Amino acid sequence: MADPWLGDACSLVDAMRAGELTPADALEASLKAIENSRLNAFAYIDEEAARERASSADVSKPFGGVPVGVKELDPVVGWPWSEASLVFRDRVATYNKTWFDRLVGTGGANPVGATIASEFGGLNISNSKIHGVTGNPWNPTKTAGGSSGGSSSAVAGGLVPIGSGGDGGGSIRIPAAFCGLLGMKGTAGRIPRGPQTEIAPLTVVLGCQARSVRDVARWYDVCAGYDSRDPYSLPKVPDWERSLGSFPLRGRRAVISPNLGSAVVRPEVASLVIEAGEALIRDAGLSRVDIPVQMPQLGLEWAMCNLVGLKAALGEAWPDRKEELTTEIAFGLTIADQMYDIDLAGRAEHQRTAANETMAALFDQVDFVISATNPDVAFPADIGISTRVGDRQVGPDNNGALTIPANIVGNPAVSIPIGTVDGLPVGMQVMATHHMDGALLDLASIAERERPWPLVAPDAPL
Repeated sequence: MADPWLGDACSLVDAMRAGELTPADALEASLKAIENSRLNAFAYIDEEAARERASSADVSKPFGGVPVGVKELDPVVGWPWSEASLVFRDRVATYNKTWFDRLVGTGGANPVGATIASEFGGLNISNSKIHGVTGNPWNPTKTAGGSSGGSSSAVAGGLVPIGSGGDGGGSIRIPAAFCGLLGMKGTAGRIPRGPQTEIAPLTVVLGCQARSVRDVARWYDVCAGYDSRDPYSLPKVPDWERSLGSFPLRGRRAVISPNLGSAVVRPEVASLVIEAGEALIRDAGLSRVDIPVQMPQLGLEWAMCNLVGLKAALGEAWPDRKEELTTEIAFGLTIADQMYDIDLAGRAEHQRTAANETMAALFDQVDFVISATNPDVAFPADIGISTRVGDRQVGPDNNGALTIPANIVGNPAVSIPIGTVDGLPVGMQVMATHHMDGALLDLASIAERERPWPLVAPDAPL
């Protein structure tokens, strides 16, 4: 196979089981594509180990022999583990995450290397001092989003069929929407975060950057389920892939609110979300309701509290090595040093309680909330702070308002590709109440069937 696999991961497994190609063929095609790519999606490639795994891959396993990108924030034994920071550029991982061992062991996947993220996952772009800028396969001058931007760029760019991701404020959904992929943020705890689980701030979930709904469902089948090293992980739910299409959706209530009551959403994006949302409601047999939506917004206190764990991880490196950090991370830590105290922490907890109540009250009235995923399409990749383009505010500071609420309260949310504006992908987010992951996957399946999206970017710059 001269070219990398451009279908979804499940279809690659089917092709290998049918003898149309071998795991070694699939790997070599991906390695060649990565080598020739201008996207800057990978921080590290583990060719020797990947080739060894390909030579003995068991294609009877769910992801047997599938080349996979691993977001660099997760440790893999023997791989560099910088977390996209110059501060840790010489660190090497000494343990694997539970989900990774499940993906490789039970799943049979073949991790080829680490995909680029933003520094410590703190920004919704994939720019860093250590790696530079990761481009969007639809237009390499545009951002791939973040913090799982490297995985999204690699998957949408045709380099690997699937990649891992993590979402603490939109870091799966934001880059998935920018790159035209499906981005599923599960109910908090769906996939365990251990070992060495960082408990606070209880907003981070793990998952994948995927081309198809069934790829996400299969990822859940392999990686989800309780692990004692994450005390907040959920019990295993079987048969995610097999159960696709079985959730009773007809008559369920849905509201369309492109801006969730407060975000500044580009009019063209809002119009596309309304059109796609109405089509999904019709196709799924949902009942549309018209109620006011005002998503909970957390203030500066919450942002400061989120930096507590980072300061602990940096240890003596802060503030001595401040100049090695990205400007935004260094600025945030500086402000947190000056402002954080017990009163601020207490205010943040009150805000979280209020957010829980607001979200619960909304889902007393509806089953699904449909919005845009991002306020706009992908902005220029080299923008580090928001700027104005005409009458629009663009850049990383204008992202997150639509995705963060689901993280604060732990709700599942999925970003579904729904078309393009200015030739760049637009994602539609659907949120549900806790443990309704299967319903969201079924809604995404309906959208996928009725209005298929490109699995890779047209003319991706391989």
